[in-house]
Amino acid sequence: MTKLNELRDNEGATKKRMRVGRGPGSGKGKTSGRGVKGQKSRTGVSLLGFEGGQMPLHMRMPKRGFNNPFALKLVEVNLWRLQKAIEAGKLDAKKAINAEALIGAGVIRRAKDGVRLLGHGEISAKLDLTVWSATASAVKAIEAAGGKVTQQRPEPASEEAAA
Repeated sequence: MTKLNELRDNEGATKKRMRVGRGPGSGKGKTSGRGVKGQKSRTGVSLLGFEGGQMPLHMRMPKRGFNNPFALKLVEVNLWRLQKAIEAGKLDAKKAINAEALIGAGVIRRAKDGVRLLGHGEISAKLDLTVWSATASAVKAIEAAGGKVTQQRPEPASEEAAA
């Protein structure tokens, strides 16, 4: 049995760092492999994308799309994943299931802005689910199994109410 003071990495597991600018005998002395003089031999150079004053390619290309800063990041959970967790005994079908219960069962890692239930797969257990939103097929499958789905998502304002 090895002792703590005898532990070491396997042979070849670590490589020694190249020490540049440490004399001609090192193989990377004097200019440290950067050639001679000029901007690129100095530290802090940023020439990537610079085209000598011409408009750089990444700025000439047309931009497309839009990144919505208000978009919600939802965690998607399929029916088959819930059924698998119930069969494994990680999720109790008799209790109400919400995001915290799903995290505790290891079905999802974190809740982010909410949980969205998708209808892929079959479910046989009677569940009482509370999620941010659910697809119509998922709600139909849960209700067919005798359960119910509560969606926390605010209803979109109808045109009649706005007028």
